[in-house]
Amino acid sequence: MERPAWAPRSIDISVPSVSRIYDYYLGGSHNFEVDREAARRAMEFMPGLPKIMQANRAFMRRAVRFAADEGITQFLDVGSGIPTFGNVHEVAQQASPGARVVYVDHDPVAVAHSQAVLAGNDDVGVVAADLRKPREILSSPEVGQLIDLNRPVALLLVAILHFVEDADDPYGAVAELRDALAPGSLLVLTHASYEGIPLSPERAGGAVDVYKDIRNPLIMRPREEIARFFEGYDMVEPGLVPMPRWRPETGPEANDGPDDEDPWTFSGFAGVGRTA
Repeated sequence: MERPAWAPRSIDISVPSVSRIYDYYLGGSHNFEVDREAARRAMEFMPGLPKIMQANRAFMRRAVRFAADEGITQFLDVGSGIPTFGNVHEVAQQASPGARVVYVDHDPVAVAHSQAVLAGNDDVGVVAADLRKPREILSSPEVGQLIDLNRPVALLLVAILHFVEDADDPYGAVAELRDALAPGSLLVLTHASYEGIPLSPERAGGAVDVYKDIRNPLIMRPREEIARFFEGYDMVEPGLVPMPRWRPETGPEANDGPDDEDPWTFSGFAGVGRTA
């Protein structure tokens, strides 16, 4: 297999990567045949996966604009993946010039590619760290340099928590990050769930098994378990809802995502909470 220039030598390109599979669903070019094969296998069970990912991205962009409108100029995106068109820093810096963004991912491909894309943007940093180890994120030089934890921060956990098993204490990790943030900070979150998927859980389970096979189990939590991540936050209206239902836009920005009436886009939940 030919190794493209953007793929660091240290990574095994014969093993599928969650962030490259996500990139493929979004129509990106930073993925290999092994990733596309895993993605196609999952889509045999859940053909709407690309629509779900697009709805995720559209929600993320709306939430970043919302945060900027609320006066937040600092963004911590954990599990950020491979930066594609319309990423957090582009949306944030367009809405609020000088906004600072730190991307965090534990996938070396995502980190290396982010560094290449973001070279020369002094208001953006990239950290190789894992959501399961919040201290490593908070004590990283990039966070120290770019994020003032005494001022409100928008913490983005978009399509990441469903890759953290209960045994790794995702609630503890989210609480530790919350406790490090100033009052008025926001938590922006999406999470996969069997609720809302226009298929039986048995059929959708075939796609979940594909992720298990590539050693990245996908944990489908019910709504009440997802709501628990917002403990210590006040929910921003309209609360924890299917992604297209979170402050849908009208006017020119409305074409930002997939068809909002597509039944697949209602799979899983999205919400924003604010610390008191």
